[in-house]
Amino acid sequence: MALPVIQPGQPGRRDTQPPLFAKVGIVGLGLIGGSIALRARELWPTSLVIAVDNKDVLETAMRLHAIDVAADDLFVLAEADLIVLAAPVRQNIALLGQLDDHIKKPAIVTDTGSTKRDIVKAARHLPARFTFIGGHPLGGAAKGGLEHARSDLFAGRPWLLTPDGELFHPSSLDSARDERQATEGLEQLSAFIRALGSEPRMLTADAHDRLVAFLSHLPQIAASALMQVVGDAVGPDGLALAGRGLADTTRLAGSPPDIWRDIAATNADRIGPALDELIGLLQDLRRDLPDGDRLTDVFSHASDLRDLLRQK
Repeated sequence: MALPVIQPGQPGRRDTQPPLFAKVGIVGLGLIGGSIALRARELWPTSLVIAVDNKDVLETAMRLHAIDVAADDLFVLAEADLIVLAAPVRQNIALLGQLDDHIKKPAIVTDTGSTKRDIVKAARHLPARFTFIGGHPLGGAAKGGLEHARSDLFAGRPWLLTPDGELFHPSSLDSARDERQATEGLEQLSAFIRALGSEPRMLTADAHDRLVAFLSHLPQIAASALMQVVGDAVGPDGLALAGRGLADTTRLAGSPPDIWRDIAATNADRIGPALDELIGLLQDLRRDLPDGDRLTDVFSHASDLRDLLRQK
């Protein structure tokens, strides 16, 4: 497949609701980017979904009819109204610095990364024609990649947004970005997210990174570490005897390491203290094994918290 490629649209199909953006550009067609593309094509077949990725991924996306335009270079985003950066975190930050060379019209820019402080700071250097709003859909899965993407991935799930306070409360009339442009961009992006089936929720980048360190990053690291300790200790023959408990507990251990390396690097100061809390509790339990009093307390409290989680 020679790039770029323009695939014929979906003749005869009508939009299920008025399109919010005529041209949606997505950089990175993994689980998240691919799922956004699939849902956007379902909702708005008359809009263009433009994708940037490597050739193999783009060929798969074309076969799935997930996208309309495919290219391996950002120039194809020149006319996009919404640009979604869905690559690993540090790659998204690097991509921000390249947008100015390829896109000369106003556009809303968002990302889907699991950490927010670094990219929000980097976005402050974008030209005024871009409105950047950090984003993090909480609709992931243990397995990444376009092959696991699905159009209902975000249904009923929160989508965290971290609009930069400096954009929404300019210090002067000469500020590079004005409050009205930022507010309108946030409203448009929020409407897009709701159409995908998700519910946008606002918080600061700092609050986001502390929250997900406990809700997402710590569970991932704990699951991967547990799987390695158990697997190395019992070997393949021992693992063959494992029940559903181990499989359920370590489901996240199948997550792609390249994504998590970026997440750890850009949120180390929040993940570190979260790990310290877990390690401290494990050490308490280790000392308490002969008695079991602390073990009883932890198991009882954890069971109550688990019941709260199930009520979501």
